[in-house]
Amino acid sequence: MPANETAPSVKKKGRRARLIVLVLVLALFAGLGYGAYWSVDSVRASFPQTTGSLKVPGLTGTVDVKRDANGIPQLYADSDEDLFRAQGFVHAQDRFWEMDVRRHMTSGRLSEMFGAGQVETDAFLRTLGWRQVAQQEYDTKLSTETKKYLQSYADGVNAYLKGKSGKDLSVEHAALKLSDSYQPEQWTPVDSVAWLKAMAWDLRGNMQDEIDRALMTGKLSQTQIDDLYPPYPFDRNRPIVEGGTVKGGKYTPAAGPGSGSPVSGGQNGANGSQVSTQTVGETGLAGNATAQGATVGLRTQLGALADTLDEIPAILGPAGSGIGSNSWVVAGKYTTTGKPLLANDPHLSPQLPSVWYQMGLHCRAASATCQYDVAGYTFSGMPGVVIGHNADIAWGMTNLGADVTDLYLEQVKPEGYVYDNKVLPFTTREEVIKIAGGGEKKITVRSTNNGPLISDRSDEIATVGARAPVNSAAPDRGNGYGVSLRWTALDPGKSMDAVFKINRAKNFQDFRIAARDFEVPSQNLIYADNKGPNGNIGYQAPGRIPIRTNGDGKMPAPGWDSKYAWKGGKDGNAGYVPQDEMPWAYNPERGFIVTANQAVTESGQGKYPYVLTTDWGYGARSQRINDLIEAKIKDSGKISTDDMRTMQMDNSSEIAALLTPMLAKIDVSDPDVRSAQKLLDGWNYTQEPDSAAAAYFNAVWRNILKLAFGDKLPKELRVEGSCMNVPEQTTGPADDLAKMVRECGERDSDSAQPDGGDRWFEVVRRLVKDENSAWWQSPAVGRTVAATTNRDQLFARAMKDARWELTAKLGKDQSTWSWGRMHQLMLKNQTIGTEGPGYLQWLLNRGPWNLGGGEATVNATGWNASSGYGVTWVPSMRMVVNLADFDKSRWINLTGASGHAYHDHYTDQTTLWAKGDLLDWAFGKDAVDKATVDTLTLQPEAGSKS
Repeated sequence: MPANETAPSVKKKGRRARLIVLVLVLALFAGLGYGAYWSVDSVRASFPQTTGSLKVPGLTGTVDVKRDANGIPQLYADSDEDLFRAQGFVHAQDRFWEMDVRRHMTSGRLSEMFGAGQVETDAFLRTLGWRQVAQQEYDTKLSTETKKYLQSYADGVNAYLKGKSGKDLSVEHAALKLSDSYQPEQWTPVDSVAWLKAMAWDLRGNMQDEIDRALMTGKLSQTQIDDLYPPYPFDRNRPIVEGGTVKGGKYTPAAGPGSGSPVSGGQNGANGSQVSTQTVGETGLAGNATAQGATVGLRTQLGALADTLDEIPAILGPAGSGIGSNSWVVAGKYTTTGKPLLANDPHLSPQLPSVWYQMGLHCRAASATCQYDVAGYTFSGMPGVVIGHNADIAWGMTNLGADVTDLYLEQVKPEGYVYDNKVLPFTTREEVIKIAGGGEKKITVRSTNNGPLISDRSDEIATVGARAPVNSAAPDRGNGYGVSLRWTALDPGKSMDAVFKINRAKNFQDFRIAARDFEVPSQNLIYADNKGPNGNIGYQAPGRIPIRTNGDGKMPAPGWDSKYAWKGGKDGNAGYVPQDEMPWAYNPERGFIVTANQAVTESGQGKYPYVLTTDWGYGARSQRINDLIEAKIKDSGKISTDDMRTMQMDNSSEIAALLTPMLAKIDVSDPDVRSAQKLLDGWNYTQEPDSAAAAYFNAVWRNILKLAFGDKLPKELRVEGSCMNVPEQTTGPADDLAKMVRECGERDSDSAQPDGGDRWFEVVRRLVKDENSAWWQSPAVGRTVAATTNRDQLFARAMKDARWELTAKLGKDQSTWSWGRMHQLMLKNQTIGTEGPGYLQWLLNRGPWNLGGGEATVNATGWNASSGYGVTWVPSMRMVVNLADFDKSRWINLTGASGHAYHDHYTDQTTLWAKGDLLDWAFGKDAVDKATVDTLTLQPEAGSKS
């Protein structure tokens, strides 16, 4: 693996060192027979020009691109169109490979780049139809102004692409040309809009929980499932807003109890419950299928669907009960600056380059035709700033986690699908998937009035109808029971309009108006401004949240029964929570607002009248942030920018604080295990990278989860490759029950359970009070490992297993143990860095970095306890905005500005990020000029017209 890059010192020295390494690398490739293709020129050919001047078609005036020592650009123009045209050009300079992969992914065309191995992924993405929805948004929903900006951005990208191909664009494009004559096509405005669909997919809410709960019914009772999905602890972990309700069609913050009743029956779904695999058939909803047949059929389908979902590229991150984001804002009365401080760090999948691109967009002079003065984090491939600040306000985002998806079980027949005892024809369209190197595959996408039939994309699901047993009176089922998806993102919306409106907002009223258009994905939006003596802080929950006539979205619903359709049905007028009734807050009395994927507010009689979801994050991170802020205010009365940074790096483990005192009391006879146990003596529950105690505790936690829960879950949820002996059947004569078979897990390592997130914190918190719970029972292993019958016995076994696991991983000498050696970050280049030839992975990937933090900590370097300790999601960036002086704000990215391997700015921010350091963030012109090391002037071509 190439050496890790650190923050640059002297620019020329860093570049020379990198070229020396590169020469050695390419010399090695030459020895392997790749010298004809790889040279220093091949790698450097795509590095962008950052000084001097370039002609850019379409510009009406000059644009200055000023880059600082980390390659972060600040753009200055005299018109909005020139500003966004230049943004497209500069994004393409640094990140076109990333942009090209993204647009092929969102349109289901990865096979055109990478060959037949991506056909099934493309087929699933074509079935979802992201590209078609994006086209509809562009054609029918977006404002004329937004379309103008999108076209200007696309023109800028295409100006960069003009005359370039292969190695001129990136090493990755050059690599593709080794086996194929792939040529990038022109960028379009819809390519940019489609990216929001990919963003929404990874932030889609509880779809994975919905699948998992249904799969659990084949092995666990409803009581056991309820144990594994406990209610949100409102008595312990504070929601984002408290005490508000809806009156007269408007949300009223901090109002008294409301008079309305819950629209969908409150947390327990009193107006009707979703159909589960235990009730399908018993109620007659599945035609005349027996309960057993419907149960087997649905479990088979959902297991296959889960496998399919694992194959979809994780653009933002894997699903899990610990993943999320942090943001908080503190009012000026409690800060050392006298104005608000705002922090944000979204937790996403680690990627190289980072999903974020830092940039400033500045009009030289504000006017009706040049309205932007904004800086922050952008998405390569999309105009505007997603998270950041302008001259008046700052904003951040975390995933609201609203339940915006429902799976529907469909009764499929040869001529259509059943709906209210009628057979309706499918809506169909044909798709042709082209494959690199030649060939194509044709698919038919079928949709019901509940959405696309996603089960069509699995051969296993397609045969369910032939396998699922039914009674003799059952009608012809055709291809059996299918699964369709209803999802808010599959309806055209106006989220792209919201991006530009937020970028221009000058006050909270502007901000809330802009948020009304931020329909998908549903995000927690926090706000701060610099108006008045102390500024203002605020919060708005936007998003298109469905109102369910029946059920609460916890389980797949019966698609054949209109009672379970979203209010308004398929006529384009589905009922959503009115934006005027979505929760918000402005200058709350407590003086700060925290959003970290916890519950937005409490629903129920006399409280908030809508159920936004029943699958919130459980508030471990959010409550820790609340506690840190309150402690700091109590201690000193004021919070500084550095205090905000320190909070972002907090490594305290809530589950360690709960369990460590119990583990310390376990009577351990094995001297080696006792020696490991002593590591926990005096430990302060913080997971620093050099901590041996953190390493041991997390190994114990992982083994507790495996013994108590993992081995009891169905194979569809357990990590692939984890095998165990199970009874060949679960009912029948005792002699037959004695027959054991080998059963192996089937779930991808990033989404397997138990993942150890804060839902599992809450599960264990509730169960530890019952020392004799059946969950603490674990069978004997051979003749050497005795069965456990209570909590302490299982804990003792987990401590022993953890000791020998760490001995194998880190060595017998405990003095050499550290959490960072187990908890490592690898940065992998998109697609080729994960699935390409080994020599290309070696060239493009970076790492490892030993990290602190962990699951559901504020410094959320996540790992999946079912599969190992490696880092699976991270704070993808960190920022602290100082509303008193924007030039004293701080920021950092996970990687660097450049997407070009061996460029100075490929990973120059990563080591700083790992240490928790932040870079200075210049915003005002004087500060930007002082920080500038390279200036590129983009000039109009002769004859360009406005």
